[in-house]
Amino acid sequence: MRRSFALTRTACYIGYVTEAVAINFAPLLFLTFQETFGVSLSQLGLLIGFNFAIQLSVDAFSATLLGRVGLRRSVLLAHVSTCAGLCGFAVFPYLFSAPFAGLLVATLLCGLGGGLSEVLISPIMEACPQKGGAAAMSFLHSFYCWGQAGVILLSVLFFAAFGVAHWRMLCCLFALIPLAGVFLFAGAPLAALPGGSGFFHLRGLFKNRVFLLMLVMLAAAGAAEMIMAQWASSFAQSGLGIGKTAGDLAGPFLFSILMGASRLLHALFAHRLRLFSVIAVSAALCAAAYLLAALSSAPLLALLGCGLCGFAVGVLWPGIYAASAEHVPDGGLPMFSLLALAGDVGCLSGPSLAGRVADLAGGDLRLPFLLATSAPALLLLCAAFLSHTVKKKSAPR
Repeated sequence: MRRSFALTRTACYIGYVTEAVAINFAPLLFLTFQETFGVSLSQLGLLIGFNFAIQLSVDAFSATLLGRVGLRRSVLLAHVSTCAGLCGFAVFPYLFSAPFAGLLVATLLCGLGGGLSEVLISPIMEACPQKGGAAAMSFLHSFYCWGQAGVILLSVLFFAAFGVAHWRMLCCLFALIPLAGVFLFAGAPLAALPGGSGFFHLRGLFKNRVFLLMLVMLAAAGAAEMIMAQWASSFAQSGLGIGKTAGDLAGPFLFSILMGASRLLHALFAHRLRLFSVIAVSAALCAAAYLLAALSSAPLLALLGCGLCGFAVGVLWPGIYAASAEHVPDGGLPMFSLLALAGDVGCLSGPSLAGRVADLAGGDLRLPFLLATSAPALLLLCAAFLSHTVKKKSAPR
Protein backbone atom coordinates (compact mmCIF):
# COMPACT_ATOMS: atom_id res chain seq x y z
CA MET A 1 0.00 0.00 0.00
CA ARG A 2 1.34 3.43 -0.95
CA ARG A 3 2.46 5.47 2.03
CA SER A 4 0.67 8.76 2.59
CA PHE A 5 2.50 11.98 1.87
CA ALA A 6 0.56 13.60 4.73
CA LEU A 7 3.45 12.54 6.97
CA THR A 8 5.87 14.27 4.61
CA ARG A 9 3.88 17.51 4.73
CA THR A 10 3.73 17.35 8.53
CA ALA A 11 7.50 16.83 8.63
CA CYS A 12 7.94 19.88 6.38
CA TYR A 13 5.86 22.00 8.75
CA ILE A 14 8.05 20.90 11.65
CA GLY A 15 11.06 21.65 9.46
CA TYR A 16 10.07 25.29 9.09
CA VAL A 17 9.43 25.61 12.83
CA THR A 18 12.89 24.11 13.33
CA GLU A 19 14.41 26.73 11.03
CA ALA A 20 12.68 29.49 13.00
CA VAL A 21 14.05 28.13 16.28
CA ALA A 22 17.55 27.78 14.83
CA ILE A 23 17.61 31.40 13.68
CA ASN A 24 15.69 33.24 16.39
CA PHE A 25 16.38 31.48 19.69
CA ALA A 26 20.04 32.33 20.37
CA PRO A 27 19.59 36.14 20.12
CA LEU A 28 17.12 35.94 23.02
CA LEU A 29 19.98 34.64 25.19
CA PHE A 30 22.57 37.25 24.22
CA LEU A 31 22.22 39.18 27.48
CA THR A 32 22.50 35.89 29.40
CA PHE A 33 25.65 34.95 27.47
CA GLN A 34 27.09 38.36 28.26
CA GLU A 35 26.41 38.04 31.99
CA THR A 36 27.28 34.34 32.36
CA PHE A 37 30.36 34.03 30.15
CA GLY A 38 31.61 37.61 29.90
CA VAL A 39 30.96 37.74 26.16
CA SER A 40 31.44 41.22 24.69
CA LEU A 41 29.01 43.04 22.41
CA SER A 42 31.42 42.69 19.50
CA GLN A 43 31.55 38.93 20.06
CA LEU A 44 27.75 38.79 20.10
CA GLY A 45 27.76 40.64 16.80
CA LEU A 46 30.24 38.09 15.50
CA LEU A 47 27.82 35.28 16.41
CA ILE A 48 25.11 36.93 14.29
CA GLY A 49 27.43 37.41 11.32
CA PHE A 50 28.84 33.89 11.69
CA ASN A 51 25.35 32.38 11.66
CA PHE A 52 24.45 34.23 8.45
CA ALA A 53 27.80 33.32 6.89
CA ILE A 54 27.16 29.62 7.54
CA GLN A 55 23.69 29.83 6.03
CA LEU A 56 24.98 31.67 2.97
CA SER A 57 27.69 29.02 2.52
CA VAL A 58 25.09 26.25 2.72
CA ASP A 59 22.93 28.08 0.16
CA ALA A 60 25.89 28.51 -2.21
CA PHE A 61 27.26 24.97 -2.12
CA SER A 62 24.18 22.83 -1.54
CA ALA A 63 23.22 22.84 -5.22
CA THR A 64 26.30 20.82 -6.17
CA LEU A 65 26.88 18.85 -2.96
CA LEU A 66 23.48 17.76 -1.69
CA GLY A 67 22.73 15.65 -4.75
CA ARG A 68 25.66 13.41 -3.84
CA VAL A 69 24.76 13.09 -0.17
CA GLY A 70 21.13 12.14 -0.80
CA LEU A 71 17.91 13.97 0.00
CA ARG A 72 16.85 12.01 3.08
CA ARG A 73 20.28 12.05 4.71
CA SER A 74 20.58 15.78 4.01
CA VAL A 75 17.26 16.69 5.62
CA LEU A 76 18.01 14.41 8.57
CA LEU A 77 21.40 16.12 8.93
CA ALA A 78 19.63 19.49 9.03
CA HIS A 79 17.50 18.45 12.00
CA VAL A 80 20.25 16.56 13.84
CA SER A 81 22.58 19.54 13.44
CA THR A 82 19.97 21.97 14.78
CA CYS A 83 19.20 19.69 17.71
CA ALA A 84 22.90 19.40 18.55
CA GLY A 85 23.39 23.15 18.21
CA LEU A 86 20.51 24.03 20.55
CA CYS A 87 21.77 21.58 23.17
CA GLY A 88 25.28 22.86 22.45
CA PHE A 89 24.43 26.36 23.68
CA ALA A 90 23.75 24.80 27.07
CA VAL A 91 26.79 22.47 27.08
CA PHE A 92 29.64 23.60 24.80
CA PRO A 93 30.62 26.82 26.64
CA TYR A 94 31.40 24.69 29.70
CA LEU A 95 33.51 22.22 27.72
CA PHE A 96 35.87 24.77 26.13
CA SER A 97 38.48 26.77 28.00
CA ALA A 98 37.09 29.83 26.20
CA PRO A 99 33.26 29.78 26.49
CA PHE A 100 32.92 31.90 23.36
CA ALA A 101 34.48 29.08 21.32
CA GLY A 102 31.70 26.79 22.53
CA LEU A 103 29.09 29.35 21.51
CA LEU A 104 30.69 29.53 18.06
CA VAL A 105 30.46 25.75 17.63
CA ALA A 106 26.80 25.76 18.69
CA THR A 107 26.13 28.64 16.27
CA LEU A 108 27.88 26.69 13.50
CA LEU A 109 25.59 23.70 14.05
CA CYS A 110 22.43 25.81 14.19
CA GLY A 111 23.49 27.75 11.09
CA LEU A 112 24.16 24.53 9.21
CA GLY A 113 20.80 23.08 10.23
CA GLY A 114 18.89 26.27 9.48
CA GLY A 115 20.58 26.71 6.11
CA LEU A 116 19.90 23.13 5.04
CA SER A 117 16.28 23.38 6.17
CA GLU A 118 15.79 26.56 4.16
CA VAL A 119 17.16 24.93 1.01
CA LEU A 120 15.48 21.52 1.34
CA ILE A 121 12.03 21.89 2.88
CA SER A 122 10.37 23.93 0.12
CA PRO A 123 11.41 21.63 -2.76
CA ILE A 124 10.42 18.57 -0.71
CA MET A 125 6.96 20.06 -0.24
CA GLU A 126 6.82 21.13 -3.90
CA ALA A 127 7.56 17.54 -5.00
CA CYS A 128 4.72 16.05 -2.93
CA PRO A 129 1.76 14.76 -4.98
CA GLN A 130 -1.34 16.96 -4.80
CA LYS A 131 0.88 19.77 -3.56
CA GLY A 132 -1.55 22.67 -4.06
CA GLY A 133 0.87 25.13 -5.67
CA ALA A 134 1.10 28.63 -4.21
CA ALA A 135 -1.47 27.88 -1.49
CA ALA A 136 0.57 24.97 -0.11
CA MET A 137 3.76 27.03 -0.25
CA SER A 138 2.21 29.93 1.67
CA PHE A 139 0.75 27.57 4.27
CA LEU A 140 4.15 25.89 4.66
CA HIS A 141 6.00 29.19 5.10
CA SER A 142 3.48 30.35 7.69
CA PHE A 143 4.99 27.78 10.06
CA TYR A 144 8.20 29.81 10.12
CA CYS A 145 6.16 32.74 11.42
CA TRP A 146 4.45 30.64 14.09
CA GLY A 147 7.83 29.22 15.06
CA GLN A 148 9.37 32.68 15.35
CA ALA A 149 6.45 34.01 17.40
CA GLY A 150 6.43 30.85 19.52
CA VAL A 151 10.13 31.17 20.34
CA ILE A 152 9.57 34.71 21.63
CA LEU A 153 6.38 33.97 23.56
CA LEU A 154 7.45 30.63 25.07
CA SER A 155 10.81 32.07 26.13
CA VAL A 156 9.09 34.98 27.88
CA LEU A 157 6.68 32.60 29.65
CA PHE A 158 9.44 30.17 30.60
CA PHE A 159 11.65 32.86 32.10
CA ALA A 160 8.68 34.34 33.95
CA ALA A 161 7.77 30.94 35.43
CA PHE A 162 11.22 29.44 36.15
CA GLY A 163 13.66 32.33 35.95
CA VAL A 164 16.50 33.12 33.58
CA ALA A 165 18.84 30.96 35.67
CA HIS A 166 17.30 27.85 34.04
CA TRP A 167 18.02 28.97 30.47
CA ARG A 168 20.00 25.78 29.78
CA MET A 169 16.85 23.73 30.32
CA LEU A 170 15.02 25.89 27.77
CA CYS A 171 17.74 25.16 25.20
CA CYS A 172 17.15 21.42 25.59
CA LEU A 173 13.37 21.83 25.49
CA PHE A 174 13.55 23.65 22.16
CA ALA A 175 15.87 20.91 20.89
CA LEU A 176 12.91 18.51 21.08
CA ILE A 177 11.40 20.21 18.01
CA PRO A 178 14.18 19.25 15.55
CA LEU A 179 14.38 15.86 17.27
CA ALA A 180 10.72 15.32 16.34
CA GLY A 181 11.64 16.30 12.78
CA VAL A 182 14.30 13.60 12.70
CA PHE A 183 11.77 10.87 13.49
CA LEU A 184 9.20 12.27 11.03
CA PHE A 185 11.60 12.57 8.09
CA ALA A 186 13.14 9.17 8.85
CA GLY A 187 9.82 7.48 8.01
CA ALA A 188 8.21 9.93 5.60
CA PRO A 189 8.10 9.15 1.86
CA LEU A 190 10.13 11.61 -0.23
CA ALA A 191 9.25 12.18 -3.88
CA ALA A 192 12.05 12.69 -6.37
CA LEU A 193 12.86 16.34 -7.01
CA PRO A 194 12.63 17.65 -10.59
CA GLY A 195 15.79 18.88 -12.32
CA GLY A 196 19.42 18.02 -11.86
CA SER A 197 21.85 19.12 -9.18
CA GLY A 198 25.13 19.70 -10.94
CA PHE A 199 27.19 22.54 -12.37
CA PHE A 200 25.77 22.28 -15.88
CA HIS A 201 22.23 22.55 -14.59
CA LEU A 202 23.23 25.70 -12.71
CA ARG A 203 24.58 27.19 -15.92
CA GLY A 204 21.24 26.52 -17.59
CA LEU A 205 19.42 28.32 -14.78
CA PHE A 206 21.60 31.40 -15.17
CA LYS A 207 20.59 31.57 -18.83
CA ASN A 208 16.92 31.74 -17.87
CA ARG A 209 15.83 35.40 -17.72
CA VAL A 210 12.69 34.64 -15.71
CA PHE A 211 14.76 32.88 -13.06
CA LEU A 212 17.28 35.75 -12.91
CA LEU A 213 14.44 38.17 -12.22
CA MET A 214 13.17 35.81 -9.51
CA LEU A 215 16.59 36.05 -7.84
CA VAL A 216 16.40 39.85 -7.88
CA MET A 217 12.86 39.73 -6.48
CA LEU A 218 13.77 37.39 -3.64
CA ALA A 219 16.78 39.51 -2.65
CA ALA A 220 14.50 42.55 -2.54
CA ALA A 221 11.87 40.58 -0.59
CA GLY A 222 14.48 39.47 1.95
CA ALA A 223 15.63 43.06 2.46
CA ALA A 224 12.06 44.38 2.74
CA GLU A 225 11.20 41.73 5.33
CA MET A 226 14.27 41.83 7.54
CA ILE A 227 14.78 45.60 7.73
CA MET A 228 11.48 45.92 9.57
CA ALA A 229 11.75 42.59 11.41
CA GLN A 230 15.12 43.46 12.94
CA TRP A 231 14.65 47.18 13.53
CA ALA A 232 10.96 47.44 14.52
CA SER A 233 11.63 46.91 18.23
CA SER A 234 14.42 49.51 18.29
CA PHE A 235 12.24 51.91 16.31
CA ALA A 236 9.37 51.47 18.79
CA GLN A 237 11.68 52.13 21.74
CA SER A 238 13.98 54.88 20.50
CA GLY A 239 11.79 56.53 17.86
CA LEU A 240 8.38 56.25 19.52
CA GLY A 241 9.34 56.21 23.21
CA ILE A 242 7.80 52.81 23.99
CA GLY A 243 9.20 50.56 26.73
CA LYS A 244 11.26 47.46 25.92
CA THR A 245 8.63 44.82 26.69
CA ALA A 246 5.97 46.67 24.72
CA GLY A 247 8.51 47.38 22.01
CA ASP A 248 9.35 43.69 21.65
CA LEU A 249 5.66 42.79 21.46
CA ALA A 250 4.92 45.61 19.01
CA GLY A 251 8.05 44.71 17.06
CA PRO A 252 9.19 41.18 16.15
CA PHE A 253 6.28 39.34 17.82
CA LEU A 254 3.50 41.35 16.16
CA PHE A 255 5.43 41.34 12.89
CA SER A 256 5.64 37.52 12.94
CA ILE A 257 1.97 37.06 13.83
CA LEU A 258 0.74 39.32 11.03
CA MET A 259 3.16 37.80 8.54
CA GLY A 260 1.84 34.35 9.41
CA ALA A 261 -1.75 35.58 9.11
CA SER A 262 -0.98 36.92 5.63
CA ARG A 263 0.38 33.56 4.54
CA LEU A 264 -2.63 31.71 5.92
CA LEU A 265 -5.03 34.03 4.09
CA HIS A 266 -3.12 33.54 0.86
CA ALA A 267 -3.22 29.77 1.36
CA LEU A 268 -7.02 29.96 1.65
CA PHE A 269 -7.64 32.16 -1.39
CA ALA A 270 -4.64 31.51 -3.65
CA HIS A 271 -6.73 29.49 -6.10
CA ARG A 272 -8.77 32.61 -6.89
CA LEU A 273 -5.82 34.97 -7.29
CA ARG A 274 -3.11 35.57 -9.85
CA LEU A 275 0.25 35.08 -8.20
CA PHE A 276 2.13 37.97 -9.81
CA SER A 277 -0.79 40.29 -9.03
CA VAL A 278 -0.65 39.22 -5.37
CA ILE A 279 3.10 39.87 -5.28
CA ALA A 280 2.62 43.29 -6.89
CA VAL A 281 -0.14 44.32 -4.47
CA SER A 282 1.90 43.04 -1.51
CA ALA A 283 4.92 45.05 -2.67
CA ALA A 284 2.82 48.21 -2.98
CA LEU A 285 1.33 47.62 0.48
CA CYS A 286 4.85 47.08 1.88
CA ALA A 287 6.03 50.40 0.45
CA ALA A 288 2.97 52.13 1.95
CA ALA A 289 3.70 50.52 5.33
CA TYR A 290 7.29 51.80 5.34
CA LEU A 291 6.07 55.28 4.37
CA LEU A 292 3.48 55.22 7.17
CA ALA A 293 6.10 54.20 9.73
CA ALA A 294 8.64 56.74 8.49
CA LEU A 295 6.42 59.78 7.98
CA SER A 296 3.69 59.49 10.61
CA SER A 297 4.01 61.76 13.63
CA ALA A 298 1.47 59.73 15.62
CA PRO A 299 3.08 56.73 17.42
CA LEU A 300 -0.02 54.58 16.95
CA LEU A 301 0.01 55.10 13.18
CA ALA A 302 3.75 54.45 13.03
CA LEU A 303 3.23 51.15 14.89
CA LEU A 304 0.41 50.35 12.49
CA GLY A 305 2.92 50.78 9.68
CA CYS A 306 5.29 48.31 11.35
CA GLY A 307 2.56 45.70 11.71
CA LEU A 308 1.20 46.34 8.22
CA CYS A 309 4.69 45.69 6.85
CA GLY A 310 4.66 42.21 8.39
CA PHE A 311 1.31 41.50 6.76
CA ALA A 312 2.52 42.86 3.41
CA VAL A 313 5.77 40.88 3.19
CA GLY A 314 4.16 37.60 4.25
CA VAL A 315 3.28 36.44 0.74
CA LEU A 316 6.47 37.65 -0.96
CA TRP A 317 8.93 34.86 -0.09
CA PRO A 318 6.60 31.84 -0.56
CA GLY A 319 4.95 33.56 -3.55
CA ILE A 320 8.27 33.96 -5.37
CA TYR A 321 9.17 30.35 -4.53
CA ALA A 322 5.83 29.16 -5.95
CA ALA A 323 6.18 31.35 -9.05
CA SER A 324 9.68 29.99 -9.65
CA ALA A 325 8.46 26.40 -9.35
CA GLU A 326 5.62 27.15 -11.79
CA HIS A 327 7.59 29.00 -14.46
CA VAL A 328 10.93 27.18 -14.08
CA PRO A 329 9.49 23.67 -13.50
CA ASP A 330 12.78 21.81 -14.04
CA GLY A 331 14.78 24.00 -11.65
CA GLY A 332 14.79 21.44 -8.84
CA LEU A 333 17.15 21.69 -5.88
CA PRO A 334 19.68 23.99 -7.62
CA MET A 335 16.96 26.56 -8.21
CA PHE A 336 15.78 26.54 -4.60
CA SER A 337 19.39 26.73 -3.38
CA LEU A 338 20.04 29.85 -5.44
CA LEU A 339 16.73 31.38 -4.41
CA ALA A 340 17.62 30.81 -0.76
CA LEU A 341 21.04 32.37 -1.37
CA ALA A 342 19.49 35.47 -2.98
CA GLY A 343 16.97 35.81 -0.17
CA ASP A 344 19.63 35.50 2.52
CA VAL A 345 21.80 38.10 0.77
CA GLY A 346 18.85 40.49 1.02
CA CYS A 347 18.22 39.51 4.64
CA LEU A 348 21.84 40.23 5.53
CA SER A 349 22.50 43.36 3.47
CA GLY A 350 19.16 45.14 4.04
CA PRO A 351 19.29 45.48 7.85
CA SER A 352 23.03 46.18 7.74
CA LEU A 353 22.58 49.07 5.31
CA ALA A 354 19.65 50.36 7.34
CA GLY A 355 21.84 50.40 10.44
CA ARG A 356 24.55 52.36 8.67
CA VAL A 357 22.07 54.92 7.38
CA ALA A 358 20.61 55.23 10.88
CA ASP A 359 24.09 55.93 12.27
CA LEU A 360 24.58 58.69 9.69
CA ALA A 361 21.16 60.09 10.63
CA GLY A 362 22.07 60.22 14.33
CA GLY A 363 20.19 57.06 15.27
CA ASP A 364 16.92 58.08 13.59
CA LEU A 365 15.36 55.04 11.89
CA ARG A 366 12.81 57.03 9.93
CA LEU A 367 15.28 57.76 7.12
CA PRO A 368 16.28 54.07 6.67
CA PHE A 369 12.57 53.14 6.61
CA LEU A 370 11.98 55.80 3.98
CA LEU A 371 14.85 54.49 1.83
CA ALA A 372 13.65 50.90 2.38
CA THR A 373 10.71 51.61 0.07
CA SER A 374 13.14 51.05 -2.81
CA ALA A 375 13.04 47.27 -2.16
CA PRO A 376 9.26 46.82 -2.61
CA ALA A 377 9.37 49.32 -5.51
CA LEU A 378 11.87 47.04 -7.27
CA LEU A 379 9.64 44.05 -6.50
CA LEU A 380 6.63 45.83 -7.98
CA LEU A 381 8.47 46.58 -11.22
CA CYS A 382 9.75 43.01 -11.59
CA ALA A 383 6.33 41.51 -10.85
CA ALA A 384 4.65 43.76 -13.41
CA PHE A 385 7.27 42.89 -16.03
CA LEU A 386 7.03 39.14 -15.39
CA SER A 387 3.24 39.24 -15.41
CA HIS A 388 3.33 40.89 -18.84
CA THR A 389 5.97 38.42 -20.08
CA VAL A 390 4.05 35.36 -18.91
CA LYS A 391 0.80 36.60 -20.49
CA LYS A 392 2.64 37.26 -23.75
CA LYS A 393 4.12 33.74 -23.81
CA SER A 394 0.81 32.06 -22.99
CA ALA A 395 -1.26 34.08 -25.49
CA PRO A 396 -2.51 32.05 -28.50
CA ARG A 397 -0.78 32.66 -31.82
